[in-house]
Amino acid sequence: MTEVSKQRLLLATRNTHKTREVREILGDGWAVEDLAGRPGLPEVEETGATFEDNARLKALAASPHYDGWVVADDSGLEVDALGGEPGVRSARFAGDSAGMEENRILLLHRMQGVVDRAARFRCVLALARGGRVVRVFDGAIEGSINVREQGAGGFGYDPLFVPSGRTTTFAEMRSQEKHALSHRGRAMMALAEFLRTAA
Repeated sequence: MTEVSKQRLLLATRNTHKTREVREILGDGWAVEDLAGRPGLPEVEETGATFEDNARLKALAASPHYDGWVVADDSGLEVDALGGEPGVRSARFAGDSAGMEENRILLLHRMQGVVDRAARFRCVLALARGGRVVRVFDGAIEGSINVREQGAGGFGYDPLFVPSGRTTTFAEMRSQEKHALSHRGRAMMALAEFLRTAA
């Protein structure tokens, strides 16, 4: 399939891990680019109270600068024993300048001695075109927080998250297996189905 015949999509992120996952989930029929190739676009401060708020903010900021579909993702981990934290602050759980390793260390520290380790990953996608949000998609996967990090794949909290009904973390799974289960995989497939029939 040539680049010309592929469905074009701008992913409103500079997170290369997310871009790689979206490309893997959507497959060869899509030409997915991200903001790395558009350095002139402003950074968007994620000030929303919900994943949907932040996804809309990012989609609306990028959409006027792109002639086509723009999708913005906001996602994170919700831990029941922590009252839903880290939630929308998943990427900044240990502080605004913290990296994901620091976030995972803090999560494990907060979960020491906790029996109820139920958690879920949640993803909300805002699809925009022409400066307005056209549709919102969401996906979630229930699971639990492991007592230690396991696996070298994935990113973020993947080494700590065990999906319900499984015995391995996301970071221990092959990409295809993870995408079939994951919050982002579920949301992206719903978005892809919508775009296949959209004018």
